[in-house]
Amino acid sequence: MKRSVINRRTFVTLAGAGTAAAFGIPAYLPRIGEAADTLKLGLLEPYTGVYAAEADNETRGYEMAVDAWNKRGGAMGRKIELVKQDTQNDPGVGAQKARELINQDKVVGLMGTVNSAVSLSVAGVSSTAGIIFIDSGGHSDAVTGASCHWNTFRTCHSTWMETHSTGYALAKRFGKKWYLITPDYAFGHALETGFKDVLSRIGGQIVGSALTPLGTTDFSSYLTKIDQTKPDVVLVLVQGDDYTNCLKQMNQFGLLKKYAVGGPQVELEPVLSLPPEARGGYWGVEWYYKSEKTLGKGNKAAHQFVADTIKRYGSPPTARNCFGYVTADRMIATIVEAKTTDSVKLAHAMENTRFSSIFNGPAYYRKEDHQLMWPMWVAKIRPEGPGGDKYDLFDVTDIQAAEAVEQTVAEKEKVCKLGYP
Repeated sequence: MKRSVINRRTFVTLAGAGTAAAFGIPAYLPRIGEAADTLKLGLLEPYTGVYAAEADNETRGYEMAVDAWNKRGGAMGRKIELVKQDTQNDPGVGAQKARELINQDKVVGLMGTVNSAVSLSVAGVSSTAGIIFIDSGGHSDAVTGASCHWNTFRTCHSTWMETHSTGYALAKRFGKKWYLITPDYAFGHALETGFKDVLSRIGGQIVGSALTPLGTTDFSSYLTKIDQTKPDVVLVLVQGDDYTNCLKQMNQFGLLKKYAVGGPQVELEPVLSLPPEARGGYWGVEWYYKSEKTLGKGNKAAHQFVADTIKRYGSPPTARNCFGYVTADRMIATIVEAKTTDSVKLAHAMENTRFSSIFNGPAYYRKEDHQLMWPMWVAKIRPEGPGGDKYDLFDVTDIQAAEAVEQTVAEKEKVCKLGYP
């Protein structure tokens, strides 16, 4: 008699229909090569280079979320494990490391990264492999726009949200003639596009623009041109160590006393590296540890997150901690709620699911483009924190609803085609 052969795919299909349960076999089977007692999530961050501090804080957020879930029993009865890789701020390296995590480490999902160009690279690799990816901190519009994928979600705000939440406020406060200092890669180019859109609506102009390579240490050749253009405000779009170097040199050149300064976003990590006299201006803020406007009044989870971070690491969380925590928490929560690691099912389950978290108000990853819809804020930077708190440097002034500053569904559907398999 001919033996009946049931391959793995057939077995999993039968198991989903209840056959496995009838034989007393678990309904979930690990991927081939995947350890049965652990569930691995791949983490891609630039641990070396200009964004290393931001990468470290995102990682702290991931780790806190994973630890919290493991204390509750993990996911589907399995311990959750983070597998980390350094992308070195290089899209090619990021793609290579993503493939290693998928093919060698057998991760069931990917998370990261600070660098937008790397996020776009990882999104392409993960889509080809059919693995879910949540972009925690790469802001370029293309991630949830023209280069969107069915498997890619984004936690941090898009560059469109950043520019449109801050552009109108800066124009109203300082004027409509702007000089831009821009990082010369996907993130910076997207920011310029967003600010140009704002000016087209209000009738302003960009009087000068400097494209600066990532990792620039000497901004003098760009800063000496500012006086020639006489801007109402200098918009600093560079981030990380580049932001610190740029503001220090603007202060040394006396430019901070002559011109207003601001930008689409500011993060606590680089501001802490500035001398008090170089701190100031109005900036977009994506989260802040010491404001009811960002945490939400009475939000116990948010305040507990702040307290736990300070206890664990000796310093308060930044927006990057928030990105990492929310990204890992939603990845794991979706696996638990959907009872699967199948990426297509996880992607559908994550769409439009409302959740409350460590910030003010509910949020959701929008179905049409997979962008997290949550508020943006605007803050004035203080030279020093009140009461001797060296970290309390942001005075949050405004809150902007996500739907008011992001492109509409109709606008996004013109450029974003998710292409589910």
